[in-house]
Amino acid sequence: MSTNISKQRRDELVAKITEIRSFISTAPQDKNTGRLLSYIGELEKEVCGKKYGLIFEEHRESIDDILKANTPVLTEEHELYIDNGGKINFLIEGDNLSVLQLLCKTHKGTIDVIFIDPPYNRGQKDFIYDDNYIDTTDTFRHSKYMSFMQKRLVFARKVLRNNGVIFINIDDNEFAQLKMLCDSIFGEENYIACFPWHNRTSVQNDTDMSINHEYILAYAKKRRITNRRLKPSNAKTWFSLDDFVFQPQETEEQKFENPDRDPRGAWKADPFDAPAVRENLTYEIINPNTGAVYLPPKGRHWRTEKAKYEELLADGRIVFGKNGTSKPQLKVFLADAKDKGQIANSWFDADVFDTSTNGKKELLKIFVADNEGDIFDTPKPKKMYIELLKLILSPKVAEPIILDFFAGSGTTGHAVMEYSKLHGKNCSFILCTNNQNNICRGITYERLKRVIGSENYKANLKYYRVEYIPISDKLYYEYADDLLLHIRELVELENGINFTGNAELAIVLTDEEMAEFVENTEALQRCATLYMGHDVLLTGEQEAELQINKIEIRIIPDYYYKELED
Repeated sequence: MSTNISKQRRDELVAKITEIRSFISTAPQDKNTGRLLSYIGELEKEVCGKKYGLIFEEHRESIDDILKANTPVLTEEHELYIDNGGKINFLIEGDNLSVLQLLCKTHKGTIDVIFIDPPYNRGQKDFIYDDNYIDTTDTFRHSKYMSFMQKRLVFARKVLRNNGVIFINIDDNEFAQLKMLCDSIFGEENYIACFPWHNRTSVQNDTDMSINHEYILAYAKKRRITNRRLKPSNAKTWFSLDDFVFQPQETEEQKFENPDRDPRGAWKADPFDAPAVRENLTYEIINPNTGAVYLPPKGRHWRTEKAKYEELLADGRIVFGKNGTSKPQLKVFLADAKDKGQIANSWFDADVFDTSTNGKKELLKIFVADNEGDIFDTPKPKKMYIELLKLILSPKVAEPIILDFFAGSGTTGHAVMEYSKLHGKNCSFILCTNNQNNICRGITYERLKRVIGSENYKANLKYYRVEYIPISDKLYYEYADDLLLHIRELVELENGINFTGNAELAIVLTDEEMAEFVENTEALQRCATLYMGHDVLLTGEQEAELQINKIEIRIIPDYYYKELED
């Protein structure tokens, strides 16, 4: 039996700390003894802290100090509103940590899919931390990156639905660390896969190894793990498709034939062997046509026990190649395959998911008239996100919401609109990016504006900016009025609506506003839905007027007004 030496030493230290605490506790108590007991507590916490997994030096960002002294709010840029007759989407300019805090108020547990393409921390001016580029000489570059990502991923998990999924693009520089960080935040049991993406087909000749791949890490918030094809022994009913994160894809019918005129229809031959070695599944199989004896290939086993194999053989579900002289294969009938669907493949080939090169060409084509050259270094191809949406979205999700808080050039928004157009879906998106080098206004927004026009996507777009209201050393009532000025944007964001120029919608946040609204006969008659502040008190007369005009009242939740709670 092995001995955990580190734990043994830790236990010894804790025992010594306990003795010191007991001694101090029995001494005459004053400020010094109280301070010492506090120090002892901190030492014990440090000694007993996390000892396995990703451990890094935590760092504070300037945004942490800003959020400590201020509360974030949203302000709309009304002149940038795009109306093309569809779902309302949102582009938010500002630090994504601030935006995620606000989304935890408006979208907690409601986001279906998150796509993010964060900086890769290559040390090549791709990752800015506190207004400074992090290069390879920074001895804390990995710790700073992990601190940066941890804060944002914790919020990301909060906004995901229980069956929601997050996809994270990354390369070798931070892959190992990011995988462990995600395991700790989302849970190892919710890890779906690491998808290697063949993102470039050209060869780099200026290095000793041409790196032609990146990765996409995928995590569910709560993943149901079971065998899609079999009923679990401890389950009373079969699981529906909605219990699974990834949806079965359409069966490729061209791969199925019926050369032997089997009355059960077209079929294809699948390998009868599987990876790994299991002793009870390594029996001999005799070819009934030739008498040849087969064992599983080295390092593999047969797919079923011998008794089950003999049942399949008797049922005509085992074939031995086209001429009957090869190793055993399993007949898979088209009818069964259609019923079960085709399982997603973890290898993302360039032919299906496109390449980074084509992502850049797409963007340059949109901005070709601007003659701006390299307007954005690393845009992802929209086809990649379209294919991911095809893999992930259940047909039963009526109006999925997709979030990207590293929106960059806006590929996610472009892909969501294209996916909705191609597949008749009613998707919407929320994008967030800072405005460094005018990227949000000049690239992200401009791209979405242009493609909505050129592709005639049925989509609307609202543009918000993050601003801050000082709260340090203030009581709530001292800044409550300032918050009220920005509640309208939160209501629009949560409900996917637009108050501006829409007579069917109204919002009142105070008793005074309610009185003005009721006195406006024209507004009353045209309004269908009224969003009302949670602390507005209706008089009997006001309530009667709203009922007469058949106005639906929706109470604005009080959590809009409160500081974020865990």
